Amino acid sequence: MSNVVVVGAQWGDEGKGKIVDLFTEHADVVVRYQGGNNAGHTLVVNGEKTILRLIPSGILHPGKACVIGNGVVVDPAVLCEEIEGIRARGLLEREERLVVSEGAHVIMPWHKQIDVLREGALGQARIGTTGRGIGPTYEDKVARRGVRLYDLLRPERLRAAIARALPWANAELERLGGKPVDGEEVYRTYLEFGEKLRCHVRDASLWLDQQIRAGARVLFEGAQGTLLDVDHGTYPFVTSSNTVAGNAAVGSGIGPGALGRVVGIAKAYTTRVGEGPFPTELSDEVGQRLREAGAEYGTVTGRPRRCGWLDAVVLRHAARVNGFWGLALTKMDVLSGFPEIRVAVAYEIDGERRETLPADAETLARARPIYETVPGWQQPLDGCRQWEDLPPNARRFVERVEELSGVPVVAVSVGPDRSQTILRQNPFA
Repeated sequence: MSNVVVVGAQWGDEGKGKIVDLFTEHADVVVRYQGGNNAGHTLVVNGEKTILRLIPSGILHPGKACVIGNGVVVDPAVLCEEIEGIRARGLLEREERLVVSEGAHVIMPWHKQIDVLREGALGQARIGTTGRGIGPTYEDKVARRGVRLYDLLRPERLRAAIARALPWANAELERLGGKPVDGEEVYRTYLEFGEKLRCHVRDASLWLDQQIRAGARVLFEGAQGTLLDVDHGTYPFVTSSNTVAGNAAVGSGIGPGALGRVVGIAKAYTTRVGEGPFPTELSDEVGQRLREAGAEYGTVTGRPRRCGWLDAVVLRHAARVNGFWGLALTKMDVLSGFPEIRVAVAYEIDGERRETLPADAETLARARPIYETVPGWQQPLDGCRQWEDLPPNARRFVERVEELSGVPVVAVSVGPDRSQTILRQNPFA
């Protein structure tokens, strides 16, 4: 099978965008299948930084088709802005290079307002949402009162969809102390968005099926990490969609038999944004050093990320629920200079050793990491391009990650640029 799914193996921010950008060289189509503009992918090519929130990372490769699937929730204002930025750089030479599913749900103005107000009302019990309206949009989707992209292309359907959703939305805003939304103003604004996006919107499921039948190689790009999955993550401190590999089929409208290999992306340490348990978190000078050396600040929100040592318990959980074929280990260069590096191999919970991830966040919050210490290395890694270029202790660290996770490491990232990657095995080969 020539198709590949890329999934975050931690709490997000693992460097998926860079690895997708790298693998896109071997693919024909890149598909984003879940999440929204609450996730940002940072790409550095020839020293130039690009931040993408909705458009798949493969857009930087001329001639490659990119798809936003039905499982994504789309803020049309953000998407239109992103398209204009990409077009201005000459990266969207043909409109048909970008396909947006007509069945994707649309983030409406009330979703963002409700998101922010609800989070504020939670106080100390807040989840850590980005306030982009992602959760409320998925909520409306499940409640069958959502607005979909094809509604934006048909005036009568858009008016009916707004009329269906607005009474509930304004009642909720009133309850939360927010400002009611003017349906007529929303109608006019979103009708304009529909016209701007019309050339990209189509039946993405049918289009993808045709491409696969014609022999195209497809790369499926996840947004947030496995531990933020609404079913398999640290609930309730999770996102509002399924982030695991299985959702690549549902969120793009193809059968699971078309998925192929799954590559998990993990940092050489661990980070998390927002609230929720984090067993290996470091609230000391080591954690601050990781944050500064790794530039660990949110791509979308700018929030500082919580930092800690690598957690092999998390990696084993992610490997199981996704079915990893291989791991890509990112930000190895950040660990240069540490005399020793620690890896959590198990937890101690209520006096007992545990090597698997607890199903509930309350139990995980009581977990204390059981560490294994491995020798570090002093040499900078940013110039390494072959496996043999890595210092011996860096190679031993990677090999130990393979042993602890049970998954071979097929790529090692030693810097932010596309070229700063050691590809040990090509998933498309």
